[in-house]
Amino acid sequence: MPRTAPKTLMLSQDALKKIDREIAKYPADQKQSAAMASLAIAQEEKGWLSNETIEFVASYLGMQPIALYEVASFYNMYDLSPVGKYKITVCTNLPCALSGGYDAAEYVQKKLGIGFNETTADGRYTLKEGECMGACGDAPVLLVNNTRMCSWMTPEQIDKLLAELK
Repeated sequence: MPRTAPKTLMLSQDALKKIDREIAKYPADQKQSAAMASLAIAQEEKGWLSNETIEFVASYLGMQPIALYEVASFYNMYDLSPVGKYKITVCTNLPCALSGGYDAAEYVQKKLGIGFNETTADGRYTLKEGECMGACGDAPVLLVNNTRMCSWMTPEQIDKLLAELK
């Protein structure tokens, strides 16, 4: 049975159905376990997570907004401010750093003309620095929009990726 949404409907019925499917995976008294998936669904629909969106999802899950904000601010897959069409996250954790992660990051910064946590003027790209992506043997690693992992990113591979994303 669908849950009752908070007073103001901030997400579409489709997004709420997806959240309801996530909630249904857990015992009724543990719906907060769907917090991470619910944030991802909200972000997918909205593009980023505003305070209002986080408060809405928290209310929908029956939890305090601060608890959900703690989750959203801890993981770098969640965006607490608007991002470009393509969010590129470069892993600079130690194994990637030792295998060219910083070089890849510098190259992307030079190519896009932005630093970390910045967005290009045309709104196409946002560059983020990321923690371990679990692919240390594939370093340097870039992640596009939290879903596409790109491995062994040499300058040539970065050029191909950026050309593809245009």
